[in-house]
Amino acid sequence: MSRLKSLNISMVFIVFWIMISSGLLTFASFIFLSFVGLFSIFALTPAFSPMITLIVSCIIGTSISAATSKRILKPLNQLIKATKIVSSGDFSVRVDEKSSNYEISELLKNFNQMAEELGSIEMFRNNFINDFSHEFKTPIVSIRGFAKQLQNENLSAEKRREYADIIVSESERLANMSANVLLLSKFENQKVITNQTEYYLDEQIRNCIILFEKQWDNKHLEINIDLEPIKIYNNAEMLSHLWINLIENAIKYSDENGCIYISCRENNNKIEFIISDTGRGMDENTVKHIFDKFYQGDKSHATQGNGIGLSIVKRIIELCKGEITVDSSLGQGTTFFVKLPKIHG
Repeated sequence: MSRLKSLNISMVFIVFWIMISSGLLTFASFIFLSFVGLFSIFALTPAFSPMITLIVSCIIGTSISAATSKRILKPLNQLIKATKIVSSGDFSVRVDEKSSNYEISELLKNFNQMAEELGSIEMFRNNFINDFSHEFKTPIVSIRGFAKQLQNENLSAEKRREYADIIVSESERLANMSANVLLLSKFENQKVITNQTEYYLDEQIRNCIILFEKQWDNKHLEINIDLEPIKIYNNAEMLSHLWINLIENAIKYSDENGCIYISCRENNNKIEFIISDTGRGMDENTVKHIFDKFYQGDKSHATQGNGIGLSIVKRIIELCKGEITVDSSLGQGTTFFVKLPKIHG
């Protein structure tokens, strides 16, 4: 509102400057005509003097207005042209942010930021569609291929069992991927947290750890737990997805006979959750993209996953107005630090 008011004041001063300039130039014109002896012709017809003065003043004022408006409206005309280009789907266009008027300069700067953001969203949308198609296509093609193999009457019983197990595994992978995509879509479209209740967070985290007892027991992992009794007011079902994804991720990328450390404590009315593993770790590039949809640092797909779990984690933390950071390096394991408000209104 203050910027709009400032812009209105600037326009008033411009109009005032044009009027003053027009009057002064008209006066100077008559002085010049009087000096060269032409003003005596107008003096013979005093009734026409005001009209002549008005005409001269209008001509001069119009000329000044035309020159001034061309300069002032130049960035706005550029903005109009750029807006048309953006509306056609080209988000690469940028306008020159330099302008003598601060408010117009800010407008141009905001337009460039908007165009850049729209370009990023469009690129992300295209990448998401490509990744989504690829990730879903892989298990579908695998299921179809092994299903065709099962139609072979000469196939041995052992091979039939092997192919049937692969089909079941790929079907489960597809089902999990679909469920995660729907869950992520739900959280991304959610703006506020509903169904909040007060409950003990430490008990919830313990229950999530127990869910994966078979997985960490098969890898002979040592689980060290340090959980303070903490009451939290939030959506219990939503937060369970947060802990489940982080715990599953730590188990998945831990080497056999490794160790996972999980702690949760209260500090200055905030919840601080830490989960650390002694697994293979991640390089710097993987850490940068770890929360991107469908991104998988393990390009060999040696571990099962679809690159959606940590995107869900990130979105849940955003909804809770919390924060998450990652500390990892190759061969040194990975640690996730999560901070959440104890009470989210």
